[in-house]
Amino acid sequence: MTIVIWICIALLAASIVIGLVRALTAIDMGSRAIIGDLVYFSAIGILTCIAMLVDLSIILDVIFLSSLLGILATVALARIQTRGHR
Repeated sequence: MTIVIWICIALLAASIVIGLVRALTAIDMGSRAIIGDLVYFSAIGILTCIAMLVDLSIILDVIFLSSLLGILATVALARIQTRGHR
């Protein structure tokens, strides 16, 4: 099981690196915001994997709160991009 978790951490870290490289070539602000969400939620995924490795449940509370804030930021960005139209 430990090997699977380390593979997941490596894949998430690779997605962060690819996202940051892509952020350098992004044309508009919407693309950069989506890349920011990718990096943010990949980092949360890495924290989740680390919490499973070290068997700490307190980290899960931090992960839940940060996930909620990330989702709210994504919704707020979508509202800004559409200028409030549904």
